[in-house]
Amino acid sequence: MKDWIAIASLEDIPRQGSRVVELDHDDRVNRIAVFRTVTDDIFAVRDKCPHRGGPLSEGIVHGGLVTCPLHSWKIDLATGEAVLPDKGCTRTYATKVEGGRVFLKLA
Repeated sequence: MKDWIAIASLEDIPRQGSRVVELDHDDRVNRIAVFRTVTDDIFAVRDKCPHRGGPLSEGIVHGGLVTCPLHSWKIDLATGEAVLPDKGCTRTYATKVEGGRVFLKLA
């Protein structure tokens, strides 16, 4: 299996927004939310809030955080950790941008 897979063009992901990719990995389909910040940093996390499973891809991106649309938990996009006082974590995935293409590392 390749370490990095191309998932989108950078321009396919709106600034301060996200796109969802569904990938078959580990014998199941994973919904991964790929975020682009206002400064064009790209982050990828499991599209499931650690609180009640809300779709993080539908949340509001601000700085390096996303706010879950269900109960307003703030998740750090770099670490997947909930911001205090909330506790919990969602899985993160390594990303890179080369030649205007966004790549995701599954391993």
